[in-house]
Amino acid sequence: MNVLIFSATTGGGHMRAANALKQYILDKEPDSVIKIEDTIEYASPFLNKAVTGGYVYMATKTPNVYGTFYNIIDKESPMNKTFEIAVNQYSKKFPPLIEEVKPDIIVTTHPIGTEMASAIKHRGYANVPIVSILTDFASHQTYVSEGVDAYIVSSNEMIGQMMARGIDGETIFPYGIPVKQNFFYPINRAEAFETEGLNPDIPTILIMAGSFGVTDILKVYHKIVKSPCDFQVIVITGKNEKLYETFVKYLSKLTLNNTLFEFDLQKPDNFKTSLKFSRHKKALKPTKLLYYTDEVEKYMHMSDMIVTKPGGLTVSEAIAVGLPMGIFKAIPGQEEQNADYLIRSGMAVKIEKNNKCTETITELMSEPEKLAQMRTNIQNHSCGNSSEKIYSLMKDLIKKYSEK
Repeated sequence: MNVLIFSATTGGGHMRAANALKQYILDKEPDSVIKIEDTIEYASPFLNKAVTGGYVYMATKTPNVYGTFYNIIDKESPMNKTFEIAVNQYSKKFPPLIEEVKPDIIVTTHPIGTEMASAIKHRGYANVPIVSILTDFASHQTYVSEGVDAYIVSSNEMIGQMMARGIDGETIFPYGIPVKQNFFYPINRAEAFETEGLNPDIPTILIMAGSFGVTDILKVYHKIVKSPCDFQVIVITGKNEKLYETFVKYLSKLTLNNTLFEFDLQKPDNFKTSLKFSRHKKALKPTKLLYYTDEVEKYMHMSDMIVTKPGGLTVSEAIAVGLPMGIFKAIPGQEEQNADYLIRSGMAVKIEKNNKCTETITELMSEPEKLAQMRTNIQNHSCGNSSEKIYSLMKDLIKKYSEK
């Protein structure tokens, strides 16, 4: 099977979904040729820098502006027409890539990738099936393009949303977003807790903090650990050096039974931190701080709850594990829509950075049946192993095209 996957780096989730699907296919068919292409970068490095940089700036610095822009392009507008014209022009650069891969199928995990695949097919560069994977929990107009043979959505609820946009219901498949297979495999919890130096007999809250603002996440952490309930905390800052250093400085001033917090010291070689350790404050909860890890699935399996921003991939990973979620600081647009769906479905609760945060955590940690009900809700709404279903669908579509 030769597969060309169009993705993009506007947010890490699109590439993570692409890589998860790629690995699954290679596990099934090791001889497959699978090429993941950053669509915007291939079309124009300058455009990629502008689009990616603009997304990051608006999402972090002016989220309300981003939300307005997101809503504008969710409708037919002059902006959408301009976008389509630009994509059609840039599609002329793609024949060498098509010739290199000779794809049997094109899969997209980003709306610009979907539009590009549609333009390539329309121009006759590749007469192959197109599968568009929506990497959030609500539909959006930018994912809708001519020539798409299958839309992969994250829930049954999204089928109606897509049909309202004029999409044939028979081309919509509620298979979910691809995640690494390790999220579906249970771990040896006793061994994991021993290795990580954590207590297996008390609940664990995981905070995925890489996309948070530094001040905001410290406020959330401070409110969480004020809960009188007995639990421990794992904080993963991701590749956010400023956040990691701020957390190290903050936590190094706190003690628990005269023992400093445990820090993960695997940082970039060029990342330096100047610390002044002191012991004049008492810590409220045992905490393990990690800078970056490629074993997120392990820490999710170890945890009883995750506090995170509602990005489509992180949410899908938590659903795969069956991990109840506390949603914090959803930016307007797709994250707010993701949060609304998760809370409405009983899979998540909203986490504030004020005193309500402490109340919410206390209520969940003191009443295990509420967390258990959230886990049941997750199981009821889970799409199962998305990659397995998408792979099977891809084979069917390739076969149909070969028979035409």
